Amino acid sequence: MDLNVDSFLKYLQKERKYSLNTVQAYENDLLEFSEFCEKRLSKDVLSVGVSDVREWVVEMSDGSGAVGVRTVKRRISALRSFYKYLRREGLVSKNPAAVLVLPKASKPLPKFFREEEMGRLLDDVMTGDEFQDRRDKLIIDLFYQTGVRVSELVEIKDSDIDMGRGMLRVFGKRRKERLIPIGGKLLKEIDAYKAKRNTEVGKTSDLFVRKNGEKMYRRGVYDVVHRNLTKVSSLKKRSPHVLRHTFASTMLNNGADIYAVKALLGHSSLAATEVYTHSSFAKLIKTYKTAHPRA
Repeated sequence: MDLNVDSFLKYLQKERKYSLNTVQAYENDLLEFSEFCEKRLSKDVLSVGVSDVREWVVEMSDGSGAVGVRTVKRRISALRSFYKYLRREGLVSKNPAAVLVLPKASKPLPKFFREEEMGRLLDDVMTGDEFQDRRDKLIIDLFYQTGVRVSELVEIKDSDIDMGRGMLRVFGKRRKERLIPIGGKLLKEIDAYKAKRNTEVGKTSDLFVRKNGEKMYRRGVYDVVHRNLTKVSSLKKRSPHVLRHTFASTMLNNGADIYAVKALLGHSSLAATEVYTHSSFAKLIKTYKTAHPRA
C-alpha cells in the first residue's frame, strides 16, 4: 500500500473517528486510484494534476454501468479528503480533486413496511416464549420503535437503557451519542427478555447475545429481520435499514415534526430526513383522493 494512503487511513480512523466500513471503502477507492496513477499515468499520487484526476473519473463513468453514480461520488469524495490531508501535511501544494463536480444521482423513495404488517408480525406472529423468540421479537420491535442503525443496535449495553426515565443511549456515526425515548410497553419487553437471557444464557453486559453468550453480530441481526419479515411482507428488501425507514415514515405519517425525526435518527443534515416526507406526502395524496368526494 502507498505509505501516503496508509497514513491517511490511520488519520481517518484515529483522529476523525470514521467508521471501519467508511475507512475500508476509502481504502479500496484510493488503492484503485493509486494503481491507475501507476499503471496508466506512470505517476505517483503526489504528482497528479486536475487533468489526471478527470481522466480517472471519465474512465469510471464510461457508460458501461459497471460503476454506479453513488460509487463515483464516494470515490471523488475520498480523493478530495485524501488530497486535503496531503496539503495539510505539506506533501502537495494543490488539491487536484477540489474542482471536480459530483455527479447527481437519482434518489429512489425509501421502501418501508406498512403499519398493519408490523402490527401483525409483533402482535400475532412472533408470540413464542423461548429465549430466541423473545430476543428476535425485541430486535425487530426496537428497530421499529427507535429507528436505530444495525451497527448501533449490536453495540447496545444493558447500561445504555435507563429503565426509570425510559431512555435509550446509542452511539452513532463517529461515536456521536444520542438519546432516544422508549415507551412503557417496550421497556416491559426489554425487562422480560433480560430476565430470560440471564436465566438461560447468563448475565452479560451486551443486550443482544446468542445462545452461547457471545454478542450478536450484524449478519445474525440481518437474518433475524429478513426471516421474520418474510412472514408478513412481500417486499424484496427486508433488512434492518428498511425497518429504520419504516420508523421514520411511521413517525411522519402520524404527525411527528421533521426536526424531531432528524434528531431521533441521528442525521447530520435535514436533507437526509426530508426524503421520508415524499413517502408521507404520497400517502396523504392517496388519503385525500379516497376521502374527498371531489378529488
